[in-house]
Order: sequence, then C-alpha cells, then structure tokens
Amino acid sequence: MAVGPALWLGPLLLVSLSGLSAPVSLLRRLGEHIQRVQESSGLGLGLGPGTVALPKVGWLEQLLDPFNASDRRSFLQRYWVNDQHWADQDGPVFLHLGGEGSLGPGSVMRGHPAALAPAWGALVISLEHRFYGLSIPAGGLDMAQLSFLSSRHALADVVSARMALSRLFNVSSSSPWICFGGSYAGSLAAWARLKFPHLIFASIASSAPVRAVLDFSEYNDVVSRSLESTAIGGSLECRAAVSAAFAEVERRLSAGGAVQAALRAELRACGSLDRTEDQAELLGALQALVGGAVQYDGQAGAPLSVRQFCGLLLGGGSNRSHPMPYHGLRRAVQIVMHSLGQKCLSFSREETVAQLKATEPQVSGVGDRQWLYQTCTEFGFYVTCEDPRCPFSQLPALPSQLDLCEQVFGLTASSVAQAVAQTNSYYGGQTPEATQVLFVNGDTDPWHVLGVTQALGSLESALLIPSASHCLDMAPERPSDSPSLRLGRQSISQQLQTWLRLAKESQVRGGV
Repeated sequence: MAVGPALWLGPLLLVSLSGLSAPVSLLRRLGEHIQRVQESSGLGLGLGPGTVALPKVGWLEQLLDPFNASDRRSFLQRYWVNDQHWADQDGPVFLHLGGEGSLGPGSVMRGHPAALAPAWGALVISLEHRFYGLSIPAGGLDMAQLSFLSSRHALADVVSARMALSRLFNVSSSSPWICFGGSYAGSLAAWARLKFPHLIFASIASSAPVRAVLDFSEYNDVVSRSLESTAIGGSLECRAAVSAAFAEVERRLSAGGAVQAALRAELRACGSLDRTEDQAELLGALQALVGGAVQYDGQAGAPLSVRQFCGLLLGGGSNRSHPMPYHGLRRAVQIVMHSLGQKCLSFSREETVAQLKATEPQVSGVGDRQWLYQTCTEFGFYVTCEDPRCPFSQLPALPSQLDLCEQVFGLTASSVAQAVAQTNSYYGGQTPEATQVLFVNGDTDPWHVLGVTQALGSLESALLIPSASHCLDMAPERPSDSPSLRLGRQSISQQLQTWLRLAKESQVRGGV
C-alpha cells in the first residue's frame, strides 16, 4: 500500500549527525558526512528564481514480516521521487536503493542515478532501507524487532515497493526498472537482479562487497598499498610514517601516568585508557581515521585525502616531545574531529557497549546498533590488523570485535561465523551468477577486494577504475575528476544505453 507523495518542504528532514558525541564508528560518521555534503550541494534549497524542482517524499506501508502471511504488522518506509526528467509512462525507472543509513532528497537529485536520468527520460526513485533513517518500525530496536532486519527483508521491500510505486505513478508494465546502489546497497542492487530478474531489468552495483567475510584483514592490506601509491599522493615514506606514529601511540599508552594522560588529551580519547580494551577502542578509531582517508580519498566532503594525510605525517613539526609522524597523526585527528563537529575520537569499551545496547531509536537515524546487528547476523566485515605487514596496531583483534556481538546481542562467535557462511551460500559471494549487472569498483577502495572486479561472463560485467575510492563513480561530477573516473562514468553510461536499447527492443516485440 502506498501513502501518496508529498512535497518536500525544505531542510527539516535533513538530519544532522555531526553534533553527536557518542561512541560510534568513525568510518560510518565519515561516510554519512560525505554523503550529506555531496547530496546537499546544488539542491536549490533557497527556493528562489531558477532553482531546481524539489523532490517529493512519500511513504509506503510495508509488512514488518513479509515472509509470514498471518502477520499483518506494518511500518512506513520512506522514499523520494524526482520526476522532472520523466518523459512518458513507458520510460525507464531508476531505483536508487538505500543502505545502512538515512536517505535524503539528494539521493534522487545529485550524482548517479540522478545525473543519468535526463538522457533517458527516467523516473528516479530512492528507497530508504528498513530500520534506518526515518523508516524505523514502531516498537524500538530490541532483539525481537531486529529479527526483521536483514538483506532478505530489504529485498522483499524492494519487490513490494516496485509493485506499489508502479501503480502509484502509473508506470507502464513494460518499463524497465534499473537498480542502483553503493556499498552495502550496491550488493542489494546486484542481489535484487539476482533474485528477482522478472522485476528488475538490470542493476549497477557500485563498490558492492558481495562476499561476506568474518576477518576482513584485506581491508588494511589495501589501505597499506594505497598509502604507498604515488598516484594518489602516497609513498613508501608515508606508510613508514604511519607505522612509526602508531608505534609511538602504543609506547605512550604503555607508559601510563602523565604520558598516557597527555596522549588521551592530544588524541581526543574520552574515557579511561587504563584497560587494554579501552586502548583498543582508541587504536581502532585511529585505524578508522587512516582507513577513512584512503576509503574516501579525493571526495567532496572528505576531511583528508591520502595526499593531505601523508603531508601531515611527513611534514609536521618535530621535536623531542612530539616526533614528526605522531604530531602529524595528532593534527589529522584534530582536522577530522573539527570537520565532523565531534569532540571525542573514542570512548571506553563500557560506554561503547552501553550505547549499542540502547534500544530506543535515535531521532538522528544514525543506525549503529542496527548495522552492528547486520554484521553479527549476516556479513562480519570486522577489520583486523594481525598480519605483520599491517602498518597499524594489532588491536583491536578479531576476538574483541566478535565479543561485541555477544555483549550487545548475546550472539556467539560461532553463530556469527555460521551466519557469514550462510550469506555467501545464499547469494553466491563473489560469483553471484546474476545477469545484466555491472559491478563498479575503484582500486583505491579497501572494499573492492570483496567485490566483483572481473567480468564473470558476457552478461555480468565489471569495471575497476584506477585510483578511485569508495562509490566515487556515484558522486556528483567535479572539474577535478580524473580522466580514469570520467572514462569509468562513460562506460557506465554506455552499459546503461545497451540495456535500455534491449528493453526498447523488447517493448517493440511485445507490441508496445
């Protein structure tokens, strides 16, 4: 059932997350900040002469448990619509799937798929993921409720949304629906085509980590290589400086007393650093800060690029009390915290667990409890640094990350490992055997190692963009975009053209 679309009335629903000071994942904060910057730019919020038409917001009534016909409980799922380029009812529909966060009006206005819509007269719709943003079912986030949160539930929502929105907007039955998504939502886009090829004509899956993995040590392998990459401003010296900075952090943590107290203030660690588990929280946050510079390298809204980060570690002031790499890392923390509007880089383990155990939905729609639940019950994705070649600290180790699943949800490490194996068995991992899917990745992005980077046949193609970061192909175009990124976007457009030509030929054969 569709609850009709209403005109979006301005920035009231653009929820700001940057003022929070809670023990949450730094990488998620960075991703949300960058998405917000990219989606909000150029939206014409002034409503003055010459501004673009505003997207519409609507709500779909979705079943809480679509796999149980006797359970009629429902929730409202938010969607956004941009129909300003929609030429006719036979035209294509570009469905932008939301992932593990809030979805705003920019999702149908900026970057792709919105940028691709004018050329094909497409209707652009984005669908917020259940349990994230404002699409959270009533009743809180306890374990009973979270049992209805999974990728399979999300795909069931895609199916019912496709049918409801077709009726609501009077879309022709022959119109091709093309799914788009980035990161986890990119996996959903690929899986929507894999599981429902009669409803989804094709999919473009950007930076999609389709292989679930418990121990994601490969993440830091890519981070290490990227820090050495001269193409994006890295160097062997930079990677060595990162190792030196982390070694200095660990030395100061071990020293205790006044030295540790000074470190706590300098690196914005809130809470005690006396226990190993608390030190691991800080070291994990520092790893995420460096990983974030790589993962979002060169993107609008990113606080630091690899080139800037390496510049700090290699060119910062140096004296006996503040060795150069450590001082540069300290400056990097200051810059990122200022950009995100946060006071604290890390909290104690006890505070982290308490925050994640809270079952009241946050008004801001941050979604950290929900995403942790999905990693514990489907994906893993726990980034570790236990390989000797890894430039960071070996903390936090995998056992402490798995302990979080048990502390917060009562889920054992063996159950998490089993869930990861089941996910790969159900979807096919890195060989999903879906047709008419284009997998797009950047080789700077640490997540590309879990994606499809080589074609798996004539109908399952792949594009690996040199020196491109996470979901960079989806971002709004900029004059500073590299030639390889421009070429990659051209390839995406050409693939889309091929698919839509196939769809048009099918319409003609069908007598449309």
